[in-house]
Amino acid sequence: MTEQAYLVLLALSGEALHGYAVIKTVRELSEGRTRLGAGTLYGNLDRLVAAGLVEAAGEEVVEGRLRRYYRATDTGRRAARAETLRLAELAERARRSLDGRGPEASGAGLAGTGA
Repeated sequence: MTEQAYLVLLALSGEALHGYAVIKTVRELSEGRTRLGAGTLYGNLDRLVAAGLVEAAGEEVVEGRLRRYYRATDTGRRAARAETLRLAELAERARRSLDGRGPEASGAGLAGTGA
């Protein structure tokens, strides 16, 4: 899962949001490092919908403009949790490596890597 898709999925895991709110939430979640344009957002939403991770959650007209809302599905929320765990484990391995305590310090060694 790309970082952008992950952040969009996280943004939609709490409540249904419309496009601009997703863009704003992604910017907040990433502390300003990820700024989605409309094309990037809707491309990610299309892929997440096709994968069954996000679904349409209604629409409304506000000041003459259509707002379409999206939300994470149960499968999407599980995927977001799994990706969060994977990233946390990766960050922990990176921290150990940077501290000079590579994989062998955890007992993991190179088993299962084919090396």
